[in-house]
Amino acid sequence: MSSLKSRKRTERITNALCFIALIFLTCLCMLPIWWIFRSSLMSNAELFKWPPAFLPPRWLFSNYANTLEYFKFWTYLKNTMIIIVPSVIFGTITATMCGYAFARLRFRLRNFLFTLCVGSMLLPIMVTLIPLYIMWTKFFNMSNTFWPLILPYLCGGGAFNIFLIRQFVRSIPRELDEAATIDGAGYFRILLNVIVPSIKSAMIVVAMFLFIQIWNDLLQQMIYINTDDKFTISMGLSQLKGSLKTDWSAIMCGTCMSFVPGVVFYLLGQRYFVEGIVMTGMKN
Repeated sequence: MSSLKSRKRTERITNALCFIALIFLTCLCMLPIWWIFRSSLMSNAELFKWPPAFLPPRWLFSNYANTLEYFKFWTYLKNTMIIIVPSVIFGTITATMCGYAFARLRFRLRNFLFTLCVGSMLLPIMVTLIPLYIMWTKFFNMSNTFWPLILPYLCGGGAFNIFLIRQFVRSIPRELDEAATIDGAGYFRILLNVIVPSIKSAMIVVAMFLFIQIWNDLLQQMIYINTDDKFTISMGLSQLKGSLKTDWSAIMCGTCMSFVPGVVFYLLGQRYFVEGIVMTGMKN
């Protein structure tokens, strides 16, 4: 009896220590975000004081209004959403269809094509950057448009996303497909009614990966977009840093406004994101 009480006491102490360590690590991770937010509410003179203040001496929310006068946040957000919305929607759909095909359908060269698909992840983006630029601008005349940033995601959404969906589909028992086939369902009906409800978390993970990838894809956006009225948030923030130089308060304001939509999108799908990452690669 005493050994049982001792074991329970040890478990409680261990759980308490783990909880304290988790809180400490969380605070460390949140510290840079707080530091950016705190800096956005201070003047430039206050930013360079030593020792630095953990809390702003004055909460200057007017910094955001002043920054919005030359940081066209709503225009940049609209342009970013024009790229992200169709890319995420169709990229998730096509990744699901490709992953289902590789996991369930039997066709010639299936394994070879899947090997090429996965192997393309090892190809550095710099290798294809110039050929793709020549193709989109010279052959298709799509310079300074959003199409070169949208169309590549309409064909599977990327090799990693196809691989992720395939692993999830492989974890679903084939007996469900066979039962649906006996009831007269075809491949497309099985995909919609059997597979998609079972891999909803994986599809949300793919959508979130696509969102983050496109949101942070400054390199390709700078290559294909040339005019200020089509700038995305990443490009606008880059221009803000380049033009203001020493106005760090405004730069911090622009940074805070830039990562808020991504944080909101992550919070909406956080539960499915964690579930999808944990279950990736598991197979019944």
